[in-house]
Amino acid sequence: MNLKKKQNGVVAVETALVLPLLLLIVFGIVEFGLALYDQAVITNAAREGARAGIVLTSPRPTTTDITSVVTGYTSSYLISFATKNPTPSVSVTNAGGSFGTALAVKVSYTFTGLLLGPLMNPLTGPITLSSTATMNNE
Repeated sequence: MNLKKKQNGVVAVETALVLPLLLLIVFGIVEFGLALYDQAVITNAAREGARAGIVLTSPRPTTTDITSVVTGYTSSYLISFATKNPTPSVSVTNAGGSFGTALAVKVSYTFTGLLLGPLMNPLTGPITLSSTATMNNE
């Protein structure tokens, strides 16, 4: 009976010690999943932009046309908690090139995250996701 009286509140102390670690792990898994999803969206956006730029059309697609394809794709699928319409930076190399020349579309995006991202930014700096797609002009 005496031993039971000394253990009052042990569960509360153990919960107070373990709960922050458990929440950190759960939020870390969610943040990592969001970052992987955004990376996949950026990769697909670069591929869509490169594909739009190499297709044989008259007149040839310009850098502005390719950029609008990429931003249209990312505005539909990119998940961001900082702004309503996240805008990635897009750089296009050799737009409107001749047959057989390579067209490169690079898409970069600063990942903001949900909770851990803003907490880690002062320590690690902003997390930049980027992807490049290169295709030959048709």
